[in-house]
Amino acid sequence: MKPGSIAIVGAAETDRVGVLPEHSALNLNVEAARNALHDAGLTPADIDGIAGTGFSPGEVAEALGIRTRWVDSTSVGGCSYFLHVRHAAAAITAGMASAVLITHGESGRSRVGEPGLNFSPSSGMGQFEMPYGTAGFVTMFTVPALRFMKEFGVTHEQLAGVAVAQRKWAHPNERAFRRDLITVEDVLASKTIAYPFHQAECCVVTDGGGALIVTSAERAADLPSRPVYILGTGESTTHSMVSQMEDFTSSRAFRDSSADAFREAGVGPADIDHLMVYDAFAHVPLYGLQDLGFVKPGEAAAFVAEGNTEPGGVLPMNTNGGGLSYTHTGMYGMFAIQEAVRQVRGTAAVPVPDVELSFAQGVGGMFSTAASLVLAAERP
Repeated sequence: MKPGSIAIVGAAETDRVGVLPEHSALNLNVEAARNALHDAGLTPADIDGIAGTGFSPGEVAEALGIRTRWVDSTSVGGCSYFLHVRHAAAAITAGMASAVLITHGESGRSRVGEPGLNFSPSSGMGQFEMPYGTAGFVTMFTVPALRFMKEFGVTHEQLAGVAVAQRKWAHPNERAFRRDLITVEDVLASKTIAYPFHQAECCVVTDGGGALIVTSAERAADLPSRPVYILGTGESTTHSMVSQMEDFTSSRAFRDSSADAFREAGVGPADIDHLMVYDAFAHVPLYGLQDLGFVKPGEAAAFVAEGNTEPGGVLPMNTNGGGLSYTHTGMYGMFAIQEAVRQVRGTAAVPVPDVELSFAQGVGGMFSTAASLVLAAERP
């Protein structure tokens, strides 16, 4: 893909995010898709490619009356939608599709139309991790978090500071699930979920969805919406079990996917105006800051504590409030991309001035998979 040759022309979430027991997962996908089509000024007849997880993309296409010639159901955790954008860009470049709809809809809180979450006892995790009490996302993520804190001297107060910083972005955002301003003391006083995580350091659990439409820059020029150009992309996968991370203090998948995205875009961390890092738990943005090259190893916690990622800071990060405060349906990646698009367009609930380049970083599993996007306001 030549940088800027592919654009996001439609980006929208469901009418509401939060607690939506009247919506099934399929309904959330369809509602988000219709909103994205409206944003792009397109109809289902204009779409010939579809991607998504959870519900088969075929079910969403059927519900919308889309006739497809390209389909992607890649499912590697919460960053899957980053990969869908990358794959859609490749498909459009290769002539396999002209306009791709990527949808997400998840009844993460109400569980309407959602399967149960099961960990097979015959899996690697079932055999070698679950017997020792590491089962479920919150307990699995404690393993790297504790090592990160020990190696870099990160205090509980500094970890809590990540949640505090992101709540400052969520506070004026009427769509955010948690909006009340909090202090480090509030975070540390919240219930301990699994050491070292307190409740406010864990993502919210919500219902909602989002959708994107990707097409060529040439076609984007004829559409009414403001295009956001894709300059660089990356994806990587490493281990399958958290216990097998080669280094608990750094994600190789983060390093590799971001390096590819920066290389393809021809930019570096110093060029980025706005950053989104998937934040299922408070430690993940700290890994992102270090592994993506925005700060040196060991500097991320102090960087956040000094206010650099808050409103008015030098590197606005997770400006919708993130998974910790805005919304987290189970697979948050779609919402990180949505906010990056909004900031580049200048339409975010809490806009950052003059965003020309946004970097979005996704994670799947316990740092098992990662994907990156560099998005731009102007075509190079």
